[in-house]
Amino acid sequence: QVQLVESGGGLVQAGGSLRLSCAASGSIFSINTMGWYRQAPGKQREWVAGIAADGTANYVDSVKGRFTTARDNAKNTVYLRMDSLKPEDTAVYYCYAHMNGAYSWGKGTLVTVSS
Repeated sequence: QVQLVESGGGLVQAGGSLRLSCAASGSIFSINTMGWYRQAPGKQREWVAGIAADGTANYVDSVKGRFTTARDNAKNTVYLRMDSLKPEDTAVYYCYAHMNGAYSWGKGTLVTVSS
């Protein structure tokens, strides 16, 4: 079992930046990929970014060039740096960890981008 706790959400103006963090604890040795989903009001949850244990990262097209995910294996933490934020990035952002065919989720952190 892995526990995930996100932090770093908040209110920011369009064009601004935020950095989200997600700290993992528990059976972390079994984690393969970590990453982020988001869920905007009235919409389905959307995958945003993922990063493998070797640092290989992938992104949904809508955030490429604006968001960067990084992973500090020594700190068991994954980050999501979000630049050039747009109002459509407003959502609850959830951290996930994938291991042994199962997913663990954080409780989410709200990001609100004002126009």
